[in-house]
Amino acid sequence: MGDPRSDRTTVDEPVDLTTPSERWLWKKDTLREPTILQSFAFDEVNGHLYALQVTEGGGEAGDLCLTRLDEAGDRLGHMYLPGFGHGVSMGVQNASDGTVWIWTEADAVDGYGQGVTRFRFVDGATRTRAQVHVRRPVPGSTGNQPAVCMATRRIAVRHRVDGVPRYRVWDLDAFVAGDYTAHLADFPQTGAHPDPAVPFQGYALHGDHLYQLAGAAYDETADPPSGHGNTYVSRLDVRTGALMQRARTEAGYSLDHREPEGLAVRRAGGLRLCIGLASGERGARRFSVYCKPFAPPEP
Repeated sequence: MGDPRSDRTTVDEPVDLTTPSERWLWKKDTLREPTILQSFAFDEVNGHLYALQVTEGGGEAGDLCLTRLDEAGDRLGHMYLPGFGHGVSMGVQNASDGTVWIWTEADAVDGYGQGVTRFRFVDGATRTRAQVHVRRPVPGSTGNQPAVCMATRRIAVRHRVDGVPRYRVWDLDAFVAGDYTAHLADFPQTGAHPDPAVPFQGYALHGDHLYQLAGAAYDETADPPSGHGNTYVSRLDVRTGALMQRARTEAGYSLDHREPEGLAVRRAGGLRLCIGLASGERGARRFSVYCKPFAPPEP
């Protein structure tokens, strides 16, 4: 597999959210737990996909399971992260020495991380809060959730201040070194969905663009399958925090349950914005991934 850093697509070019989505993975049952997918991220250097789930009955405690998969969505291993959080977003960092670091929330209170952390994947292992360095880049914040952009070597942390969700972005190397003072951007979450009561389901960082996902599972009364869902993707400008584009997506509308879960940018083979979708019965959930290929918005 080629190094995705050789991709000629510049980080200045956004994905047009009105571009039709293409199916990549369909109704996969290869995650370790039978619960819903929460978020996912790509290790494009090694051709791996990582996915987070809340374990069955582990929501209040913030117990997570991390699964590593190949590009066909087949399971390669797993590990458990008790007390880490809800898994709303995650990131993968490819270090210059070849080390792969997984970024997640950490130190859960009421099911959501009060900080973020990074660790190495070890198949079959259980990583506890006492075994990781919990970073608290925004003192006093709650609900911390990271995302990583390896194209620009930046990290974003979604968090809440007085209950209000915000984003803050740092240089990744400075963040790893523990310097949280010189952040590159700080702005409120906005525009994820026309209805602010609809659940937020994930975000991804790519260059100066921050992509958001929001939507609910099918509901026969409020959001029936016949309407193809209320899922929206949106794009914020990291430099200003402004909402630049928002579009409804019907990707995977034929799925039963169909709950949007997780957003990630894939660069290998061409820039794509990838949307996770959960389906199936409770206790036997499956996941699908649809991708919007690169196409700049019309001027």
